[in-house]
Amino acid sequence: MVGIRFSLFYEHQLPRPWDDGQELRLYQDALEQIEIADRVGFDAIWEVEHHFLEEYSHSSAPEVFLAAASQRTKRIRLGHGIVQLPPGVNHPARIAERIATLDLVSNGRVEFGTGESSSSAELGGFGIRRAEKRAQWQDAIDAVTRMFVEEPFAGWNSPHLRMPPRNVIPKPVQKPHPPLWVACSRRETIQFAARNGIGALSFSFVEPEDAAKWVDEYYRIIESDECVPAGFAVNPNVCVVLPMMLHEDEATAIDRGIDGAHFFGFALAHYYGTTPHDPGRTNVWEAFEERRAAQGFDRDQIIANSQALRVNVGSLRGAIGTPDQVADLIRRYENVGVDQIGFVLQAGTNRHEHICEALELFGKSVLPRFTEGREEREAEKAARLAPAVERALERREPARSLPVGYRMDEDAEVARAHRGPRLRRPTLADVRHEARRRVQKGLFRIVHNASDEAIERRFGPRAQRAFFGGMARAYDPSMAGGFKGDIDFRLTTADGSATTWTMTITGERAYAGPGPSRAPALTLTASTPDFLRILVGDANPASLMMDGRLKIRGEFELAPRLSEMFGGPSPY
Repeated sequence: MVGIRFSLFYEHQLPRPWDDGQELRLYQDALEQIEIADRVGFDAIWEVEHHFLEEYSHSSAPEVFLAAASQRTKRIRLGHGIVQLPPGVNHPARIAERIATLDLVSNGRVEFGTGESSSSAELGGFGIRRAEKRAQWQDAIDAVTRMFVEEPFAGWNSPHLRMPPRNVIPKPVQKPHPPLWVACSRRETIQFAARNGIGALSFSFVEPEDAAKWVDEYYRIIESDECVPAGFAVNPNVCVVLPMMLHEDEATAIDRGIDGAHFFGFALAHYYGTTPHDPGRTNVWEAFEERRAAQGFDRDQIIANSQALRVNVGSLRGAIGTPDQVADLIRRYENVGVDQIGFVLQAGTNRHEHICEALELFGKSVLPRFTEGREEREAEKAARLAPAVERALERREPARSLPVGYRMDEDAEVARAHRGPRLRRPTLADVRHEARRRVQKGLFRIVHNASDEAIERRFGPRAQRAFFGGMARAYDPSMAGGFKGDIDFRLTTADGSATTWTMTITGERAYAGPGPSRAPALTLTASTPDFLRILVGDANPASLMMDGRLKIRGEFELAPRLSEMFGGPSPY
């Protein structure tokens, strides 16, 4: 068991309708909440960087907000959760300068969370190819961390960034640089964080018992030869993010916090799925009120019953309850090795005064239960991992020196920069992705708000053959986690009949065929309409399972990946 830390996670959500001065109140309220968090003993805050995600996140300049927070707090750590690293959004030199400056004005309190972005609004808005964003992240984090430690930075020449040698200043207080983190949404990205020797910020709303498997695998990789640090220090930590609201009365906690928690999840799915969005016109809050139950955010499923909390009960709940309930949930995460929990309180229409009351109550009635012996357990963990960390850092390419004889030459450097790689033609992967995206949008338009009868009429045997053939062609092996085997899809209809299709995964390819497999690794049974709604992101699988409308048999952990494996939206 490790000592567990606590943080607050901010998106700056602002559902419509908007009034004059509402963004001003949102920001000022958040700063007041952070002052309370600092005083009562929270360890960190995390501020996102998002662009163009109206209602879901009005936080496009987190470095400015965190700088303001640094001057109103004394001890709480200040986390970027996350900085978008693709150079089309943020030039790596500007990232290094801003992180170092924030570390200076906060007296060394920065946590440097990183990410790629995956919303269409942001990738399209900045002209970033989805197929390239992981490579851009890997390239940029290597460049940025070198800017922290190389004096001067020895320059960069890659398909994503060209920059001559420069001394990137100022340098951060924390040496060699602030702790590194990366945003994670599924098991594969947790593994990715471990392979890069950085902390995992998980946004999957997983139960403690499920988190145990992720944590064990994360630390196994950290201690293995697979770990090659992305930076010049290793940050072995796992943080899970949960909605939270606290009150001595469970029903009051639910009433104050559940709508905000559900809007957080709904708006996340809105921007990261295939839901159409018209900038400046689409009303996400209105859509939430109309469709929340169908999307797996049914308020009626959340009841006060004094039982132990579950993060998902067919509808997202998170850490919303009494001090004893929330403390019990935290203890379960602590027991499986989670290092930090980031709580989302500022969500949806949650009220400022209720958030402040919850923070005060947490500091008084929950936090003290977890502080005794925490530093000693963290020291034991650091000592246990020290040999593996040392070996990992030996595998990292060292800092470089300035090229011999280099001197700044504006004309030559500008000419060299403009001789950079030409805009390439779209690759086959780009073409396939665009085709999948168009098919996905077309299916969404067919399925969304359609009756079961209408969907069954359009999705007969001939359409099923074409559809599963298309699924096989859209198969993305990078999302399969190395899986090989058969997956059966058993589709039922209103008249009681059923049709089974088998998807055979051989590694790099997938093949679809009618009829059941003799030994499927996974079997999914659902009505034809519900199956299509899941694939296009118009229904929540967890909610359908709780209602008995989706049945899963076999390798259960494979199920959450199916949508992305076959070209659909992420379930997270």
